[in-house]
Amino acid sequence: MYIYEKNELIKDIKEFHLPKYNEIPNVGLYLEQTSKYISEALAPLFGGTITGSMISNYVKKGIVSNPVKKQYDREQIAHLIFISVVKNVLSMDNIKLAVDIQKKTYDSEIAYNYFAKELEMLISHIFNTKAIPDYADVNLTDEKHMLRNIIITVAHKIYLEKYFNLIGEKK
Repeated sequence: MYIYEKNELIKDIKEFHLPKYNEIPNVGLYLEQTSKYISEALAPLFGGTITGSMISNYVKKGIVSNPVKKQYDREQIAHLIFISVVKNVLSMDNIKLAVDIQKKTYDSEIAYNYFAKELEMLISHIFNTKAIPDYADVNLTDEKHMLRNIIITVAHKIYLEKYFNLIGEKK
């Protein structure tokens, strides 16, 4: 039987916070600055990075709009954060579809803030650092329900990866 300290499993997660939409820089970040900003924001979850070439591929595939004067704005960075979080559980085609659905149903700020809040809440719940979240959202649209299920899948995958990495270190 493998034993681990809960504190070891949650040490990076305890204080996880995604920037809210208005906290994302809107001054225009160049490719490498954008990559660094997103990687640092998501480091507690993945410890991985998003590279400039990955970002360029998302632009080429039409998932993220082209940068203006080689700079990425707040909306593009928000989309890139979403993509970085869900890319391990959704295909690129489904990510593009999810982004397209978002653009047709919700303004980027509202959609991103909902995503950030749900991710933080579900990560806290799945890592058992906070109580079970309240799902009594009377306005749970089909789009919100779909997003919640994506986030639940992501949160469980992050938990399992961190758990198995911790156990692997203990062997």
